[in-house]
Amino acid sequence: MSIFPDDIIAQAEAIIRDFTTAGLMVSTAESCTGGLIAGALTEISGSSAVVDRGFVTYTNTAKMEMLGVQEETLIRLGAVSEETARQMVHGALFRSHAAIAVAVTGIAGPGGGSAEKPVGLVHLAAKSRAGGLVHRKMLYGDIGRAEVRLATIRTALGMIRELAQP
Repeated sequence: MSIFPDDIIAQAEAIIRDFTTAGLMVSTAESCTGGLIAGALTEISGSSAVVDRGFVTYTNTAKMEMLGVQEETLIRLGAVSEETARQMVHGALFRSHAAIAVAVTGIAGPGGGSAEKPVGLVHLAAKSRAGGLVHRKMLYGDIGRAEVRLATIRTALGMIRELAQP
């Protein structure tokens, strides 16, 4: 039995299987999910061949120190922004041995939202050493903290698989 829903486990199993076959590794940079993307991947037996590392960067200081996110970006655009997600994924990729990295930053709620950045807003970025970069701005809505986080995991795992396609 897993702590994750069956569909997330199926996504994670596919990544572990495909990345093991291809000899690829993945890293994660997580804010609003607090390490749950890495957790979903490491729920699968054999994941140590695929998961290089995960960065849990909940604070702006952690984003800057661990991933190299620019302070100016955080001041000008905020932690929950496309540019922050892009800088996070770049840092995760180049501070690891991964072929593909994924980063997420968002507002899971129930508080913390605003008119400009509502609860349920999540920016995700995935980047490949081969040069691919994907960004998604998701507006999940105020569906509850757990549901925002689960939806984010699903999207992030999908983005990893998308970038791994030849």
